[in-house]
Amino acid sequence: MPQFVILCNLTAKGLADLKDAPARYQEVVKGIEAAGGKVLSFHATMGAYDYVMVAEGPSDELAALMSMSIAAQGYITTQTLRAFTPEEFAGLVSKLP
Repeated sequence: MPQFVILCNLTAKGLADLKDAPARYQEVVKGIEAAGGKVLSFHATMGAYDYVMVAEGPSDELAALMSMSIAAQGYITTQTLRAFTPEEFAGLVSKLP
């Protein structure tokens, strides 16, 4: 299944309601699982991003839909990156001319 790195930053609304962030995370996990995906890891981070999540799902379209759905709640902004495993990357490189 394709994997995705989701980079998240809190909005002013998310910062104002930070104490409820763990419960919102659990709702995000439920939504991803209900759509056929899985959260592989989640980290609150220091630096350019407030959260980093790695998830997998059946398609790029589903990942885009989930990222938009999460961001539409107004607590975070997201940037979603398609991630390739070492094996997938090797397969891509092997197709280079």
